[in-house]
Amino acid sequence: MTRRMNQQYPKVSIITVNFNGTEVTRALLHSLEKLTWPNWEVIVVDNGSRTPCNILAQEFSWIKYVETGANLGFAGGNNKGIEVAEGDYLLLLNNDTEVAPDFLAPLVTRMQQDERIGVVCPKLLYFDQPDVIQFAGFSPINPVTGRGFTIGYLEQDKGQYNTAKETSRAHGAAMMFSRRAFKKVGMMAELFFLYYEEMDYCERFKRAGYTIWYEPASVVWHKESISTGKGSVLKTYYYSRNRLLYLRRNTSGLKKLLMYLYYYAVAVPKNMLQFVSKREWDHMNVFWKGFVWNFSHGTKDVHDQ
Repeated sequence: MTRRMNQQYPKVSIITVNFNGTEVTRALLHSLEKLTWPNWEVIVVDNGSRTPCNILAQEFSWIKYVETGANLGFAGGNNKGIEVAEGDYLLLLNNDTEVAPDFLAPLVTRMQQDERIGVVCPKLLYFDQPDVIQFAGFSPINPVTGRGFTIGYLEQDKGQYNTAKETSRAHGAAMMFSRRAFKKVGMMAELFFLYYEEMDYCERFKRAGYTIWYEPASVVWHKESISTGKGSVLKTYYYSRNRLLYLRRNTSGLKKLLMYLYYYAVAVPKNMLQFVSKREWDHMNVFWKGFVWNFSHGTKDVHDQ
């Protein structure tokens, strides 16, 4: 019976990372309790919270609970969850989300339709405005400017993006990949710590020959920016640091040269002037620190294959 279930309903490992967010993680677990997919597991990774969320392991006896003992960042926390995952598919799901009961089936079905699909992600809507889209796919990132745009962002959801399609990258709030693809790609790069790691991960999947898909039949509601707060200096620092790090790791040749010219001549001066004009001195300071970080650190990660 178990073997037959595994063949018809492959196991999905849902990995979520908690950092000082026990209440939102609890809400996520309550929504996961209602899943209609019959074969799944949930792994909660406490990523060095001030007060570990081990109480959740008592309230939800069906979860796997992992404590890292330190804040390993988004990639490091998820990697710890991946280490104990048993599923045929692995789903990285932000703890500040809630899901539709039937959201797993469309993701698994999409993956099963084509072995070349390595990653698939659902439609993301805003939790506080559930008829407003956060994510319906991404445009490609310009290798020179490092810019791309989110399809459907802040649009009212009227079904205009209800067609599944290939996309340039997945959204880190909810991304599923197959065990088969993972064995080729390996763990996420932990040197990013926070932000851009999922974009880098997607580039590695694509270099391994896989495609990335957006599947709108699956819906997740996202409580944006609960962990770091909107407009936080932490976000400014890691966006500054990791945008350039991502480009350093994923461009080459003439495009890399043009990227450096654009970054130094346009992007950095423009951002610095914006912070000065708004008198946001703390943001200006951490933006510069994030930029300078790239001069003293390489691009190789311990998990790079």
